[in-house]
Amino acid sequence: MNAPREQKPHERKGSLPRTVRAVAWSLIGLRKGSEYQQDVEKINPLHIIAVGLAAVFLLVVGLIGLVNLIV
Repeated sequence: MNAPREQKPHERKGSLPRTVRAVAWSLIGLRKGSEYQQDVEKINPLHIIAVGLAAVFLLVVGLIGLVNLIV
């Protein structure tokens, strides 16, 4: 029987929209266990870190802009 070969993190092929969707759901705090497992298998961890940092940066810039607009 052939066991599935585990891919190294840098060999995983994940699409940008899938990575953005995974990071967005993680920021909200809602995620199905089955979708999490699919993400673990398909998405490159370095891509998650890059998209996560960009999302946090955009969140902070958006909040600063909102505060400046209100004040």
